[in-house]
Amino acid sequence: MTSPSSSPIQNGYANLRDLMWSRSEKAIARKAFDAALKPELHEVIQEAKQMASQIQQPSDLWDLERYLTGRRKQIDREYDYRYSQLTLVFGKLLCESRLGEEELRGLRGAKLKSIRSYARFLAEMDAA
Repeated sequence: MTSPSSSPIQNGYANLRDLMWSRSEKAIARKAFDAALKPELHEVIQEAKQMASQIQQPSDLWDLERYLTGRRKQIDREYDYRYSQLTLVFGKLLCESRLGEEELRGLRGAKLKSIRSYARFLAEMDAA
């Protein structure tokens, strides 16, 4: 396992809290974030519709509620739009192929480097 001192975040080209986001970068980030989130929400909607169409007893209703609550919590954890977290969020989405580098075009070098580094780190961790 990788030691904490070799984490891309600590070596990380820039302290994530110190990264400043320009107005244009914020617009790029929002567009990329929304583009990655949209199919995730579409999947939840489709699954919820299917589950709702099969409700026949009260317990089925609570199964749907548990599913929706669980997915909302998962999505809230994975899609954190705080600027201090966006490079990590984008790195994870990039690693999972839910976001492409072309959607991040226009972000400054330190941010892209941090995003790519974290994506590589996660890929290496998955491979280990």
